[in-house]
Amino acid sequence: MDLEEHVESTEDLYDGVIVKLERQRVRLPNGDAATREIVRHAGAVGILALTDDNKMILERQWRAPIAAATLEIPAGKLDSRDADNVEHAVIRELNEEIRYQPGQLKRITGFYSSVGFSDEYMTLFMATDLKPVTTELPRDQGENLELMTVTKTEAQAMIESGEINDAKTITAIYYWLLQK
Repeated sequence: MDLEEHVESTEDLYDGVIVKLERQRVRLPNGDAATREIVRHAGAVGILALTDDNKMILERQWRAPIAAATLEIPAGKLDSRDADNVEHAVIRELNEEIRYQPGQLKRITGFYSSVGFSDEYMTLFMATDLKPVTTELPRDQGENLELMTVTKTEAQAMIESGEINDAKTITAIYYWLLQK
């Protein structure tokens, strides 16, 4: 069965700092027309940052779209400073957010965060052998973070209780739980 939709026209609706929004008019495989609204995103990285005593570092921060504070792994979007180098983005985000540099980086996986309306692709890494940075990069404007460390058992319980409800963080924790 052919599922491909063919784009007949594209209209740019919004071009912001973090996202772009476009409307597409598409032709469906059966010949019907449909409209698609798509959020374009530069891509992002998420980092399972593990301390030497095998605890993960989490950040509590306010998230305006859900009007609540969340617990998340360090993460951020790719930008011009990274030149499309995801490892550079990981190192930069770890410096900006938790003030560590990784001795070891391992790519865990990559995934689309919400394929129903966005093309955001996130690459998930594990960072170990963390050392304090010697030069701190500035945090993003308006970025206020509260850091904490948790064990595997604590992280799993926080998912089960709903205290952690962020998809990238849950993915990272389940990966971590599968490690020996």
